[in-house]
Amino acid sequence: MTTDTASPTKTKPLGQRLLEAGFLTEDQLSLALRELQRLGGHLGETLINLGFITQDVLSAFLAQQTASAVIDLANVYVEREVLDLVPYELAKRLPTLPIKRVGDVLTVALVNTMDVVAVDTLERKTGLVVNVVSAPLTTLLDAVDQFYAQSGTIDETVDQLLRQGLEQLEEGSGIEAPMIRLCNQIISLAIKDRATDIHIEPDEKILRVRLRVDGVLRQEVLMPKQLQAPVIARFKLMANLNVTEKRLPQDGHITFTAGHRPVDLRISSLPTSFGESVVMRILDKSSVKHEMVALGLSERNQTIFEQAMKRTHGIVLVTGPTGSGKNTTLYTGLQAINTEERSVFTLEDPIEYELPLVRQTQINSDIGMTFPVGLRALLRQDPDVIMVGEIRDRETAELSIRAAFTGHLVLSTLHTNDAIGALPRLMDMGVEPFLLPPSLIAIIGQRLIRRLCDHCKSERPDAELVLQAAEVKVPPGMSPRLWEGKGCELCGGSGYRGRIGIFEILAFDERYHEAILHGPDLKEIARLAKEAGMRTMIEDGIDKALNGVTTVEEVLRVIHG
Repeated sequence: MTTDTASPTKTKPLGQRLLEAGFLTEDQLSLALRELQRLGGHLGETLINLGFITQDVLSAFLAQQTASAVIDLANVYVEREVLDLVPYELAKRLPTLPIKRVGDVLTVALVNTMDVVAVDTLERKTGLVVNVVSAPLTTLLDAVDQFYAQSGTIDETVDQLLRQGLEQLEEGSGIEAPMIRLCNQIISLAIKDRATDIHIEPDEKILRVRLRVDGVLRQEVLMPKQLQAPVIARFKLMANLNVTEKRLPQDGHITFTAGHRPVDLRISSLPTSFGESVVMRILDKSSVKHEMVALGLSERNQTIFEQAMKRTHGIVLVTGPTGSGKNTTLYTGLQAINTEERSVFTLEDPIEYELPLVRQTQINSDIGMTFPVGLRALLRQDPDVIMVGEIRDRETAELSIRAAFTGHLVLSTLHTNDAIGALPRLMDMGVEPFLLPPSLIAIIGQRLIRRLCDHCKSERPDAELVLQAAEVKVPPGMSPRLWEGKGCELCGGSGYRGRIGIFEILAFDERYHEAILHGPDLKEIARLAKEAGMRTMIEDGIDKALNGVTTVEEVLRVIHG
């Protein structure tokens, strides 16, 4: 990650300084030093690999000690003219990323802000005065690859392919390298734009590439029809799929190196009337922060969630449609658990993110490793906490309830529209109503909404008219103020950048027993929940709109579809 020297006045080793600052324990430092002696490398990198500290924390710590600023490269837009000042080979070797130029001053990001050799090299190459800010190594390498990948645009690569002639590709010569670069550029663009899915869509006369960014599909690239077969063949080859089989659906997996880190892509091909459709789901582990503050929970909801994670037995369910962030919420809950003192297991389909000190098991129905089979085996592993990826059937539901009754904390998900809707869903599966009140701790309903771009949002002058047209009442104590995104380079002109959750949490106690046993009486449960202070998802979303996090239109789009 970095060397253990920070400045001439800091004579203590990095590990000792981190220990004294409270970022490490004695045991963690001792293990890291033994691993460093065994494997070599740098202490910072070893600490990160062991999961004892994050890159962001280490970078901020080192920057503080050298009195330099830390830059978030995820929120940076670099103009092409600035990139052209530093050749890609030099940026990769140092490594560095030029950020902006103001007059004769060029601001660049470096890992080690005291690297005088790098600064001197850049000043001689550019003829400019260099100002240095700090960035973590892996973040910096990722940014270098992603920004420079776009300096040679996709359109330029497509033009090169067409100029050279597709007949060369069929003969296996000449054109192959540009085709590899084109497919890599598409993936790099998707990662840079924080896309969750890449759609390669054949049409009658063209090949279309669309990206799902912040939950919304947007068109990125149109290519001539003659590129369809080689592009799709290249992606299938990357996933080790059968390139010659075009009549049957296929599923595969791609590991793509973005800068310094591997990014997983799950790929699916499907025959259509105009050729094979390919969709790739991007699992970028470094882009997801499993932290309570990142979820978007209100103060009340966060308190309920944290208290639920401290319980020794019972069930916590997270509900919502596909793509609503349920797994992220569960992972965040697991991160809040003291895994050094509690035994934590998961059953997942698939395992999306690896967690330290958590034993994670992949479901594989093809060989009989189903949720019920895995859950039975897992209960013999002396677990304290169990995460079941999804409750899909009666057997899994009953086993989860049995586990809750026998002293285990169980976390899982259901596909329902809201928190209260989970109750009739469980009963439809065959769960007896009398088992629910004593086993349920809380049910969380959630959706993901787009956040306004912080770089281009501004207050709306027509807030009261918008609220009136949407039939939204402003809660007591809040001002009728709204914001909108104007659109900028950083958000791709959409006015939104990133997503955040809106939630409702139904926390159970003895008041709900009768209403659940008799029906359940959903209206009575809703009345009791409101009486207890529960805010619905739409109310939580309106609160976020009134606080400038999102827009009323976005909340209504997500809630009402």
